[in-house]
Amino acid sequence: MKQKLLSKIHQKDIKVGVVGLGYVGLPLAVEKAKAGFRTIGFDIQKEKVDMVNAGENYIGDVVNEDLKDIVKSKFLSATSDFSFIKDVDFIAICVPTPLDAHQQPDISYVESSAKEISKYLKKGSIVVLESTTYPGTTEDVLKPILEEGSGLECGIDFYLGFSPERVDPGNLIYKTKNTPKVVGAIGEDATEVIGEMYRAVLESEVHLVSSPAVAEMEKILENTYRNVNIGLINELAILCNKMGINIWEVVDAAKSKPYGFQAFYPGPGLGGHCIPLDPYYLSWKAREFGFHTSMIESSMMINDKMPEYCAERASKILNRFKKAMNGSRILILGVAYKQDIDDFRESPAIRVIEELEKEGAEVIYYDPFVSEYNEHGAIKKGEDELTEDLIKNADLVIVTTAHTNVDYSFVQKHAKAIFDTKNAMKHVQERENIELL
Repeated sequence: MKQKLLSKIHQKDIKVGVVGLGYVGLPLAVEKAKAGFRTIGFDIQKEKVDMVNAGENYIGDVVNEDLKDIVKSKFLSATSDFSFIKDVDFIAICVPTPLDAHQQPDISYVESSAKEISKYLKKGSIVVLESTTYPGTTEDVLKPILEEGSGLECGIDFYLGFSPERVDPGNLIYKTKNTPKVVGAIGEDATEVIGEMYRAVLESEVHLVSSPAVAEMEKILENTYRNVNIGLINELAILCNKMGINIWEVVDAAKSKPYGFQAFYPGPGLGGHCIPLDPYYLSWKAREFGFHTSMIESSMMINDKMPEYCAERASKILNRFKKAMNGSRILILGVAYKQDIDDFRESPAIRVIEELEKEGAEVIYYDPFVSEYNEHGAIKKGEDELTEDLIKNADLVIVTTAHTNVDYSFVQKHAKAIFDTKNAMKHVQERENIELL
């Protein structure tokens, strides 16, 4: 089976299926198709399927013309009908892996996708999970579902592996095509074949590891590393505020050291799909072994409390103007979880808004990339323009996302008071009404 699959890869005779057409799946499907592999995208959301088939892009990291071209040339199509799994040879699972209401891993999307795939899985297929999850998911959860549903044996009839997604929305340098890929599979043959499949598509290194569990843990390490270091800097930011020290200046000074230090910055909390969630996967799994990830859990607690801390700081600023939080009008600048993108998944700005509204504030927001967002089933619409009146009529302006296309000098000129949680106004000359995190 190995030699046959390697030959098909080299001849571009592999047909690809990508399950889940979101921030990870659609860019991957596009790159597979651009590399010359006929690709089918699978998604349960009809809107996404219809948009892909019409060549209409909805993901910032995908080039509009690329999508139109590969759809027009019939190298990419989309469907909600999983029976077409029988027509593909390589299947990448790129579905969400959120936390449930108890902050525990919810892998129901992975399980349901695997059950659908298993109904139509054929001999000689390759299945790769890309969704971030806890170590053991591929072998302990995915493998039994695929084997039971298909009647096929992993390693004999089909290959199975894990290759963690590495997507950084808005990154202008590293995209799916040029970001190194890690691959861990069940068996040496599977590892070699899956690695070769990614090499046929990407321009970057493909790093092979000994098992899916190593690859799963590697992904958790990447994001936990950031979580812990951001937790450290957020805790120092709180301390520096009490001591009257500018944490941003401290970090800038520290990063002048050419070795042994990497700069991380404070903010109103953590956003995106991975960094705020992945440490919970690891701490949950660790308890199975009677182990508590104390350092990781401490950083998670600090980061989780930052939206509440920002609301408390906002209240103190209002108090200086003899204003209560209750009834105050607060303008939030930015609800995307990072600058210059439209992604608001797990955005700390939204949690800041919730904390302010709990205290009776009237909260409005402006974000040039996010005109509205859906939170807990309710739609909240943003302001169309950042006008002089909008700024002047706010008792407090809070910067929660440092979008680069906002005129911060204009904001400073017309605002009564500003709480800048991202140091977005570092180049603004007049600073008498600006307070930093």
